[in-house]
Amino acid sequence: MIELAVFDMAGTTVDDHGIVYIALKDAVEETGATVATADLQEWMGADKISAITALMRLGNQKPTEQRVAAAFVRFREILAERYAATPPVALPGVEEAMAILRGRGIKVALTTGFDDAVAYPLLESLGWAVGAGTGTTVDAVVTTSDVVAGRPAPFMIHRAMEKTGVHNVRKVLAAGDTVVDVQAGRNAGGISVGVLTGKLSAKELAAHSHDYILAGVVDIPGLAEAQLA
Repeated sequence: MIELAVFDMAGTTVDDHGIVYIALKDAVEETGATVATADLQEWMGADKISAITALMRLGNQKPTEQRVAAAFVRFREILAERYAATPPVALPGVEEAMAILRGRGIKVALTTGFDDAVAYPLLESLGWAVGAGTGTTVDAVVTTSDVVAGRPAPFMIHRAMEKTGVHNVRKVLAAGDTVVDVQAGRNAGGISVGVLTGKLSAKELAAHSHDYILAGVVDIPGLAEAQLA
């Protein structure tokens, strides 16, 4: 049985109504870049500084440090405005699925392409508490503030292992709704799962090395690897 399940946030455990896509696209287009849908999907799930840099370059704009920093500020502003107008909610069944896994002794951690300043207020708005023991929703959270590089690098998953005291990568399952989520899971050395609660199709996710493509996090407690022996 796995010892740790690591889940992405927006699009995987949290329904943010696609706002992160909109905020990222708008912030980059304000620099004068043209953002293709395929490019946006490729860079969703990555840390937003890297995503902005790549999307500006792909959109024929020079991503200087100053311009990227300004676009990141705008991304956070747009995100905050839209989240205030349309608050994110937990995806159906996700809280119950995480509770089932934790009830079986499996640790649950969240990872995100957001930094601390965005991620923790979002969790607070959902009423999700972090920590071991009763009264909490997840055991740990890892943001881009915790690592030197975001997805598809495996560092956030490995940092989640550190935070939860899990040592064996083969006892770790990582799930997310974007290509970089699936890639990070594979790069981390654990079980890599793509879920269809985001913007990508099964075909798009399955084009990358993976172990499972599932309808959502709600299906993970049913996997053989998540069952009590």
